[in-house]
Amino acid sequence: MEPNPEPDYPINHHHDHHHSLSNMDIPINTITRPTTTDSPSSSTLSRYENQKRRDWNTFCQYLGSHRPPIPLAACTGMHVFDFLRYQDQFGKTKVHHQTCPFFGLPSPPGPCPCPLRQAWGSLDALLGRLRAAYEENGGDPGANPFGARGLRVYLKEVRDYQTKARGVSYEKKRKRPKQKGPSP
Repeated sequence: MEPNPEPDYPINHHHDHHHSLSNMDIPINTITRPTTTDSPSSSTLSRYENQKRRDWNTFCQYLGSHRPPIPLAACTGMHVFDFLRYQDQFGKTKVHHQTCPFFGLPSPPGPCPCPLRQAWGSLDALLGRLRAAYEENGGDPGANPFGARGLRVYLKEVRDYQTKARGVSYEKKRKRPKQKGPSP
């Protein structure tokens, strides 16, 4: 039996697109992109800022790859969802299907044909960076598609499924109280 190419976690999506991110002709007036004259050189930006800029450029290219291209002002949570699905193919986390004999094992004893996916934490961090970049590039904070409720639900479903499939629990990290100086 061939493995199912779709993830086993719930996906409420109506169609799949095949996108090419090469040879883009993105209309300049539809998407705000950082320019070298408006932003500091990449060597002076933090690792987070550089990653956020790369993610933003990738998302803008993704919107531009649609025919016709999607202007940023018309971007919805569904476009963001499509982008997350597109990004999933570049993941490095083995996520076992429910029918895999290694489903639920944290350290499988051998290889299996299950797909590599984006870890839910990577998707969550990506959404956070894109949410910030959207507003920094002129997007309306009240209409930020990266904050759509459906995306939060999707991330929770991915996290829950990956927890079961990989046999790894994702405990919420507790913040440590700040130290008030040296103890007497």
